[in-house]
Amino acid sequence: MAVESSLSRKIFAGPRLKRLRREREITQARMAEELDVSASYLNLMERNQRPITVQVLIRLADVYGVDPREFMEGGAEQAIGEMEQMLADPVLRDMGVPRSELQDAAEHAPALVAAMQKLYRAYNAAREASEAGLPQRADPDRTEAIMRESPVDRIRAVLHAQRNYFAELDQAAETFASDLALTGHELFFALCEHLRAKHGIRVRVLPLEVMGERLRWYDHHRRQLMISEVMDIPGRTFQAAYQLAFTDCDTLLNETAAKFDMGDEAGRKLLRVTLANYFAGAIMMPYGKFHEAAELVGYDVEVLAARFGASYEQVAHRLTTLSRPTARGIPFFLVRVDSAGNVSKRFSSGRFPFAHFGGTCPLWNVHAAFTEPGHILTQVFELTDGSRWFSIARTVRRAITPFGAIEPRFAIGLGCEMKYATRLIYAKRLDLNTVEAVPIGINCRLCERPACPQRAAPPVLRPLHVDEQTRGVSPFSFKDL
Repeated sequence: MAVESSLSRKIFAGPRLKRLRREREITQARMAEELDVSASYLNLMERNQRPITVQVLIRLADVYGVDPREFMEGGAEQAIGEMEQMLADPVLRDMGVPRSELQDAAEHAPALVAAMQKLYRAYNAAREASEAGLPQRADPDRTEAIMRESPVDRIRAVLHAQRNYFAELDQAAETFASDLALTGHELFFALCEHLRAKHGIRVRVLPLEVMGERLRWYDHHRRQLMISEVMDIPGRTFQAAYQLAFTDCDTLLNETAAKFDMGDEAGRKLLRVTLANYFAGAIMMPYGKFHEAAELVGYDVEVLAARFGASYEQVAHRLTTLSRPTARGIPFFLVRVDSAGNVSKRFSSGRFPFAHFGGTCPLWNVHAAFTEPGHILTQVFELTDGSRWFSIARTVRRAITPFGAIEPRFAIGLGCEMKYATRLIYAKRLDLNTVEAVPIGINCRLCERPACPQRAAPPVLRPLHVDEQTRGVSPFSFKDL
């Protein structure tokens, strides 16, 4: 098992082990018996006084059906990184919370940490609304305004908690894809025929002058799904599969969405849209076949796009969803940025510490991709915590742009921890033991690297140092704490 080769370090995950036991509502004595260890040794593991052994990890998988890597991945480290971002806020940075207390909170009170993150997102949304001059909706029974996080932030929180994986949707999509493949037709035609034969829905590709700015429009009364001609074949197929999610899996969408408290109608609708998009991608790239192909071709995004009739962005997105316990792929992260550095998408099936506010580090090659459109750039970078990552970046197009219209420009950054890089076609020609890593940060305000020539702002957790007689490569210098 791959678990054994990954245990070069001791695994201390006692609080996670204890949470599993409490979730299953079993006693220490019973779990000890089922894991074939003594109750006293289980007690020591739960208190992090003994590491979790390979044998125990294997028994956890056999007895409780959990993925051993859930105990090996740095979930606590990710939570700590997110709390450090919160504590870097000017309102909180004077608190001086030591990292040891953040570690305790992440390990022993994850639900409390999640509640604090939700509260901070709501606070930040209210602050942004205030700065924009937007009034907050008031509660008629209270004098103060209500702080609400945006539906987009709530969706991102759900995807983060799920590691961008929804098992029921994947299984349903895999079944549908298998049935559609039996028709012998290419997928777009098979989807159109299914919608027509089963639901009386006609799929039409219409000219630009009819569709205008709409890429897709479903007319419920006329039973027509209209798709703009400016969409390429992968885009048209995706839109037809998206419609299938609502016609054939509406109950499943509702059941899945009901598991999460979205707060309001806008949030619930946006979650259903997100789940339908997930289903559409899974129809185009069925989990089992896609995972097998990805491993076979070394996660070559362009080859996978050609094989499954998908776009580069669709494949990159799908690669972040491969978290099935019995067939897990590389835990990728994905970020999509525009030429101004604004982040419009971020997904992760691992532990990459995204900045929840602000842009990304300009030294990351996702920004350099705009200088070489259509080319894949590779990079090894190191974050301030010492973790090393492998990244590829490429520009993407979303649809054909008519002459004279503004063409949206995006770049996709796709990456993973260095320990997985040997499985990537993009790293085959690199000596990963000697390649020099580019030192980057999460973003400028959370990065404490000195003398960075790209620094746009001083780090919020360090006192600014102003020297009238000296000018370095960075416009800001700061003091050590």
